Amino acid sequence: MITEAITGGLLLGAFSSLHCIGMCGPLALSLPVQHLPPWQHRFAVLMYHTGRILTYTLCGLLFSFAGRGLQLNGLQQWLSVGSGILLLFFILHYYVLKQTWQPAWFSKLNQQLQQVMIRLLHTDKKEIFLLLGMLNGLLPCGMVYVALAAALNFESIQAGTLFMTAFGTGTLPLLMLLSVVGRQLSFSVRLTMKRWIPMMMTAVALLLILRGLNLGIPFISPVMAGAAATAVPCH
Repeated sequence: MITEAITGGLLLGAFSSLHCIGMCGPLALSLPVQHLPPWQHRFAVLMYHTGRILTYTLCGLLFSFAGRGLQLNGLQQWLSVGSGILLLFFILHYYVLKQTWQPAWFSKLNQQLQQVMIRLLHTDKKEIFLLLGMLNGLLPCGMVYVALAAALNFESIQAGTLFMTAFGTGTLPLLMLLSVVGRQLSFSVRLTMKRWIPMMMTAVALLLILRGLNLGIPFISPVMAGAAATAVPCH
């Protein structure tokens, strides 16, 4: 389970980094590191991304803990199906209808996070990079929602937490490369990569729904431990 969680998180993170280039790339490129010596520049960027991964890990711990509690109450099937349906709703609303809907408190929190990050970007303190990364990890992101939905459905808290750590780590290589090549990556390339994101999210959502249906399909829809057993008549 742990090996599968880490491998799955790394793969999802690597794919998600295509989306991150378009969404988080501008913020990464705006980090005040241009005046730093090369080694300090790379260290600052690494600290920034470490902050993101730390936030993902903490969120993974929280969601895995919540999901484990629901599983112990016999709601594992409904949790998996419900997670998949919520993801499909998000995909339809955001990518098909081109609408963004957020609760008022969530929108307000997002605005406050952005304001704090803008103030930090205008300071010269080197310790801001870790904090900037941690705050960036809290910004709304469709692929993070996908990862959290998966973490919510792991059977152990440790697996769900490590999955989110691996997810953040998987986004690291391409985003670190972006920090090096800067704006040399063309807009058309970024746009092409972003077009794959809704398809990836839909695939994960459908897998979560199939997983909760207990169809007895190995790896895709296995019978969960908490599923009700079929009675065998005795004569």
